[in-house]
Amino acid sequence: MNALKLLFKTDNDVSAFLLRVLLGVVFFPHGAQKVLGWFGGYGFIGTMGFFTGTMHLPALFAFLAIAAEFAGAIALILGLFTRVAALGIAANMLVAVAMVHWQYGFFINWAGNQKGEGFEFQLLAIGVAVVLMIWGGGKWAADTAIENSLRGTGSDRAATRKTPQITVPTKTTV
Repeated sequence: MNALKLLFKTDNDVSAFLLRVLLGVVFFPHGAQKVLGWFGGYGFIGTMGFFTGTMHLPALFAFLAIAAEFAGAIALILGLFTRVAALGIAANMLVAVAMVHWQYGFFINWAGNQKGEGFEFQLLAIGVAVVLMIWGGGKWAADTAIENSLRGTGSDRAATRKTPQITVPTKTTV
C-alpha cells in the first residue's frame, strides 16, 4: 500500500502543474496522429503497420508506444497516473533516440541540411518527464483525489515539499 501511496503522492506545486500540462499538450497531437489519424497522421492501423512492418517492433511494444503518446498525454493533462504517464513518454523518447534520432546528432534539422532530425526535442521531453516522475502531478492533479482516498481523507492536503522557514529577529528593549 505504501508503494501505491507514493505513486499518487503530489503537492500543490504550480511548477509541476505547468510542466505536466505542457508535456501533455505537446504530446497529444502526436498521439492523435497515431490513434485517430488527426494532424496528418496515419491512424492506429497505419501506425501499427509502420511500427511492426517497417521498424520491426514487436506488436506489444508498438501498441505501448502509441498508448504512451495518446493516453499518456491525456493522463498528463488530467494529472491522472502522472508518474506512469511520464514514464511511458520518457521510455518512448529514449527508444526514439536510440532507434532513429541518435545518428543525426543533437540538433533538430531547422535548415534542412541533415538527412533526419537530431535528438534535442526528445532530450527535453525526457527531462520534463523525469521531473514529473520525481515531483508528481502538482496542483490540480487528479492524482490528489486518489491520494486522499488512499489516506482515508477527502480533505485537501498541505504542500509536501518543505518551504524554508525564515526567522526574523525582533528588536527588544530592556
